[in-house]
Amino acid sequence: MKFSFNTLVMIYAVVVLVAFLTWVVPSGEYTREVKNGKTLVVTGSFTSVTGTPQGIGAILTAPIKGFIQAAQIIAFLFVIGGAFMIVEETGAIAVSVQHLAHTFARKPHLQKFFIPVTMTLFSIAGAVFGMAESGMPFVLVFIPLALSLGYDSITGTSIPFLGAAAGFAGAVLNPFTVGIAQNISELTLYSGLEYRLVIWVISTVSMVTFVMHHAARVKKNPQLSPVFDLDQVRRATLKIDNAVPASFVVRHKIVLALFVSAMLFLIYGVLVFGWYINEIAALFLAVGIGCGVAGRLTAGQITASFKKGAQGMVGVALIIGCARAILVIANDGKILDVMLHSLSNIIAGIHPIFAAQAMFVTQCIINFFVHSGSGQAALTMPIMAPLADAVGISRQTAVLAFQFGEGWINPILPTSGVTMGVLGMAQIPWEKWIRWMLPAQIYFFGLAMILLGVAFVIGYQ
Repeated sequence: MKFSFNTLVMIYAVVVLVAFLTWVVPSGEYTREVKNGKTLVVTGSFTSVTGTPQGIGAILTAPIKGFIQAAQIIAFLFVIGGAFMIVEETGAIAVSVQHLAHTFARKPHLQKFFIPVTMTLFSIAGAVFGMAESGMPFVLVFIPLALSLGYDSITGTSIPFLGAAAGFAGAVLNPFTVGIAQNISELTLYSGLEYRLVIWVISTVSMVTFVMHHAARVKKNPQLSPVFDLDQVRRATLKIDNAVPASFVVRHKIVLALFVSAMLFLIYGVLVFGWYINEIAALFLAVGIGCGVAGRLTAGQITASFKKGAQGMVGVALIIGCARAILVIANDGKILDVMLHSLSNIIAGIHPIFAAQAMFVTQCIINFFVHSGSGQAALTMPIMAPLADAVGISRQTAVLAFQFGEGWINPILPTSGVTMGVLGMAQIPWEKWIRWMLPAQIYFFGLAMILLGVAFVIGYQ
């Protein structure tokens, strides 16, 4: 029998594996306390406890619990998918893409600025206000743009997703990662800014170079794309070709104006009002309905399009719920704190320069289970900050290790709701994405090790 890779099966296998570990790994937990509205672990409070090994019943119920815990981002994906399908049904996107392709065909010298400029803008958003979930809707905008320029869906996905990830890892002013981690570590807010600016530049340039190299190869030979077959279908659907574009009628212009205004309002809402998933989803629900009316769709067409778009998110919703089940099993079996405690004990016994790197590896492992930047900071930094004092590295370096583990690793994790949500929207199988992304991840892993070593040598404070 030929083996066929299946992301959902792989993740559920990890659920079973973690459940097995609850039978062989001694249980333990840290005491938690609420401080300034955050639930933090108490340093030095780890104790062994009587464990609750997770059996068949837990393995079967964990995905249900995971689905409930991840309900917010799953509902978000359903709404975004449905709203975009309504906009697509109006024909405005297809016509806009045709006109864009025709324009760039006549002015090819402008193409070389498309990827670096747009990725840098998303990187700034990731570095300044931690763009993550809020960047997901842009994937469905940039895929047709990338296809119209002769690139592929991976390029279109990478521009907003990896652009924001590069900035997230640089985290110059990100309040949800560096801000919270520094607060917990009792450091001056946004101290150490100069070195993080250097890191942001290196991170952004590296990521842009990686994506541009791929885009150039695909443009020269489209069959080199890992998603060539998928894009052939998508190009036909969007009617992307070299023909003279269809007429851009008034209703298309109104739909496009509403859509662009919504994107701008999204950025304003996140920056000024602190919008998160619920508010962004509500905005796109309104945009979907408004564009449907402006595009002269009937009520039946609007609802049918919404259901079709939401239906396309079912597979990724199941993956997200199942991925969350891994954390459910680890928490219920009381082994997540054990892993953190054991890893911190290893770090305590090695040379400072390697201790900083071991902290990064630890953060990567914890990030497999905990995908909230603020949540991971609340779990790990109360342990890592005093541990940094004990092993002879600065707390600022410990924050940097957390920052790298939370930023550069997320784009490949199948347990990350954002990563799987983005790939679900892009209709890119995770196994194709990981094969393409692996060289970059190896590079960034090595880069993190080097930059942490430099931080120790220069006495980063």
